[in-house]
Amino acid sequence: MRVLRQAWRTPLGLPSARWMIEIGTLLLRTESELVLKSRRVIPTRLLEAGFRFEYPTWPEAANDLVQRWRQTTSSHRNAVKPSATPAQQ
Repeated sequence: MRVLRQAWRTPLGLPSARWMIEIGTLLLRTESELVLKSRRVIPTRLLEAGFRFEYPTWPEAANDLVQRWRQTTSSHRNAVKPSATPAQQ
């Protein structure tokens, strides 16, 4: 979460209570254990087979995700512009 906050340029993160996570995962139809437990996973078989990740580290991937999100949301905002009201014409 620290890396994701840094990518968003958010200096402060508030802790989430377990019950908040339970509600969120219920809405997302997933298991809270997937959110609450950290796992360090190394894709040994992929790496041994020669696979190369576009973003080999989490900070690089987080920065890319944030940039893509910002581009997507800004393009949506620019695509939908309110039309002028009769008083403005």
